[in-house]
Amino acid sequence: MASKENRRITDMGTLKALAHPLRMRLYRLLYVNRTATASHLADQVDEAVSLVSYHLRKLADHGLIEQAEPQSGDGRERWWRPASDGLSIHDEDFSDAPEKVAAHTAASRLIYEQRSELYRRHLDARPHWSAEWKSASFDSEYLARLTAAELAELSGELHALLKKYDAKGRAAEAAGDSEGRENVALHVYGFPFRV
Repeated sequence: MASKENRRITDMGTLKALAHPLRMRLYRLLYVNRTATASHLADQVDEAVSLVSYHLRKLADHGLIEQAEPQSGDGRERWWRPASDGLSIHDEDFSDAPEKVAAHTAASRLIYEQRSELYRRHLDARPHWSAEWKSASFDSEYLARLTAAELAELSGELHALLKKYDAKGRAAEAAGDSEGRENVALHVYGFPFRV
């Protein structure tokens, strides 16, 4: 990936480019696969290569993905990769106008819906995973009493811990240790609520 930093999305154009159901799926697949062609991705999302190519170009127009080094000898193939080590979208960047609030809310809902669908697929497939993976998988809910500052501190610590494990896994895989490794999704939400 070009940048080891998370890309913070701060403009409406980029937010709207990402907040399309197929584009978000394509970005996520590229993030997991590291590199792919439109035809590889089209097979995974069951869409036409021309449609996938169009949406990849839209993501590239906004700097979310970029061309990657070819992974095969076929010069006709265009390979893509994420342009950064992740994306972040913060409320404060979209809170100064009603249309920005609406766009951020719509994008957040789409992200949540796709994450929920990923977890639903896991629940349906869970009987087919090994006992080891079933035992390691978890879902948890914690209801804590925190201040906004404490929640922000917790978020920072969780992100640092997750980055540590991700870097450890990627380094091991780069060294050839890929046996037993699977893609793992970890969705963490921290938000205030009143009963």
